[in-house]
Amino acid sequence: MGVAFDLNGAPVAPDIDDDAPLLAALRGPLGLSGPRFGCGAEQCGACVVLLDGVPAYACTLPVSAAAGRRVETVEGLGTPEAPHPLQRAFLDLQAGQCGYCLSGILMAAAALLRRVARPTEAEVRAALDPHLCRCGSHNRILRAVLRAAEQGAPEA
Repeated sequence: MGVAFDLNGAPVAPDIDDDAPLLAALRGPLGLSGPRFGCGAEQCGACVVLLDGVPAYACTLPVSAAAGRRVETVEGLGTPEAPHPLQRAFLDLQAGQCGYCLSGILMAAAALLRRVARPTEAEVRAALDPHLCRCGSHNRILRAVLRAAEQGAPEA
């Protein structure tokens, strides 16, 4: 049995080396596909999850750092049947093209909206600055986060 932590509201203890990256546990034994491997060097944001509500790079964070803590991934935001307000805004505004970056961006946006209910454009830009979108959807992504905030994304 591995390191125990809460994942999207459920207790887990993946069978993986404690020093392995959290991303390896999420995508491996835990079977999630939302957090993605991009660069492996905290430069792109594709792997971002929330650790106790704060954005964290799962590609470099060892599983042991999650012990006893709360990890949230994009899979914990909403479902296809009941998308989270952020997910709904992204869909409505077609804020992504390939989607590779979106799980990390959605998690960073969720953390921002939990801290600041009605962020300014500058605050959204600052929160999403560490995230790369190679498709060039930045303006639509920005508009989607602002729309979700305008609509009062509950418990983002």
